[in-house]
Amino acid sequence: MDEDRPAGDEDVPHNSGPGSVGQDRHETPLERADRNFGELLQELRVTQTGVQILFAFLLTLAFTPRFPALDGVQRATYIATLLLAVLAAALFTAPAALHRALFGRGAKPQIVQMSSRLAAAGLCVLMLALAGSVLLVVDVTAGRAAGIAAGAGTFAVCVGLWGVLPRLVRRSLTRAREGTDTPSP
Repeated sequence: MDEDRPAGDEDVPHNSGPGSVGQDRHETPLERADRNFGELLQELRVTQTGVQILFAFLLTLAFTPRFPALDGVQRATYIATLLLAVLAAALFTAPAALHRALFGRGAKPQIVQMSSRLAAAGLCVLMLALAGSVLLVVDVTAGRAAGIAAGAGTFAVCVGLWGVLPRLVRRSLTRAREGTDTPSP
């Protein structure tokens, strides 16, 4: 998700195929803000469910018979990961609170922009929470070195899928559009 372009803020019609030139949707700024906010909320519904499941998993760990046997590093990892999951949940629910607080005040474009930034921050925090969770579980079950490797691998996969892949697709779309905008000899 790009902070400067809120979720769903593309100019390509739904029936466009790969490489097609973007066309304006012929919508007012308020209609675009409404559409973007709706699309952002859909994204947040998906991520929020995952965060809730992760948070519930982390909460239950403290009440398992094996929890008292965790060493200091594992306990610190647990606490940090639990707090990261809470922060991710807060960031993903903040757009709803922001919308509620500013509802009817003509601030939809600002709500969309800030909500997009909150969602992007939430994804970054969620990345860390997922990596921490994997690190903790693998550390407890297979050892510290395996836990660190698994946590780092999880972080790398998330960075790749959530950060690098969207940028590559965006670059490809930009090149395709630029290629169709230049006249052929």
